[in-house]
Amino acid sequence: MKKRITLLLTLMAVVNLFAQEPDSSTAGTVERSIFTIQTGTVGVWVSNEMRLAGKFALRTEAGLDLWVYETFSDGDGVVLAPSISVEPRWYYNIGKRAAKGKHTENNSANFVALAADFYPNLFLLGNPPGYLYVPNQISFIPKWGIRRAIAKSNFNYELGFGIGYQKVLEDPDYMLTSTENVAVDIHIRFGYTF
Repeated sequence: MKKRITLLLTLMAVVNLFAQEPDSSTAGTVERSIFTIQTGTVGVWVSNEMRLAGKFALRTEAGLDLWVYETFSDGDGVVLAPSISVEPRWYYNIGKRAAKGKHTENNSANFVALAADFYPNLFLLGNPPGYLYVPNQISFIPKWGIRRAIAKSNFNYELGFGIGYQKVLEDPDYMLTSTENVAVDIHIRFGYTF
């Protein structure tokens, strides 16, 4: 019996000696690169987040945004217009979440970002009047948001809010009102990360 206990203790010591600790160099940092498809009530998007530093990622995104239009002769309606976005993100609490043992995979954390969105006048999906178009425009919106995995899976949700500046790029046919420089970004999205 003494030999068995001695052998068991020796094996446990050897196993403990060669056991590897989790890689602490990546714990509490954003993922190296993640590819995500998301949808919400106002469109569908495909994005990639690439790590720039421990808590910083660069998100690039292409998608279709929902636009609501109102005309005098043809009534009201909705169309989908293309959008391209570049967004540096700072996941400021990802380290704290990892230290508490919370799920941080697929960048599940709170973030602050500066979104640069471009809406090109390429095409509209839907059934708009022939003369309707979305003029070339760009917006810069600082925003706050959260991203969480659903039940520690690859499914996720994202909530965000921001107010910024919008500029129509030289379009002589487009008439501006005094409030059209303000851009608001409120998003609720559900997606899947590959």
